[in-house]
Amino acid sequence: MEFNYPNGNKFVPRSISDKLMTKRSVQFGKRGMTLEDEINNSNQYYLSHDIAVIHKKPTPIQIVKVKYPKRSAAQIQEAYFRQASTTDYNGVYKGKYIDFDAKETTNKTSFPLKNFHEHQIKHMKQCLNAGGICFTVIKFVKLDRVFLLKASDLFHYWDNKDDGGRQSIPLVNIEQAGFEIKYKLNPTIPYLDVVDQLLNDNPFI
Repeated sequence: MEFNYPNGNKFVPRSISDKLMTKRSVQFGKRGMTLEDEINNSNQYYLSHDIAVIHKKPTPIQIVKVKYPKRSAAQIQEAYFRQASTTDYNGVYKGKYIDFDAKETTNKTSFPLKNFHEHQIKHMKQCLNAGGICFTVIKFVKLDRVFLLKASDLFHYWDNKDDGGRQSIPLVNIEQAGFEIKYKLNPTIPYLDVVDQLLNDNPFI
């Protein structure tokens, strides 16, 4: 039986060898997902395998106006953020409090510090001082590379930027100070592998 696509083009089945070659060429990091999607998937894996309980923080929103076109449906027409958000994720791993942010950049050679806000840095410093594990996960989208950078290293660049320092972190510096996370099937971004390494080297991140 002949099959056609909706646009009228004829469907031509590929051979099994073609399909296998295509499957082998797919890289885990190139699935069209955002960094948030990838981390959420990883966290779901960690949760379902009783490894860690880490979730994305809900954004506090104050609803001002709601319309009810139907009894069973509601449409939010006006709302605002009740307070500035802190970091993206928090939870518990091996009895330790985890708190981190996830950032993406389309830059190929550096990560702009303007992607962070003062209240986020302050929050991470407070968590770190209280004994939490704090870091940021940075994705260079066009390079399809992901790094974990310790909060203490991030603070170094953040504190220096107002004293005549760079307004961005060079990729080469992130390569040296950070830890590159290689994509896997499950979890997609195994960032807790890096956390294990940090805990083994130094219990205080």
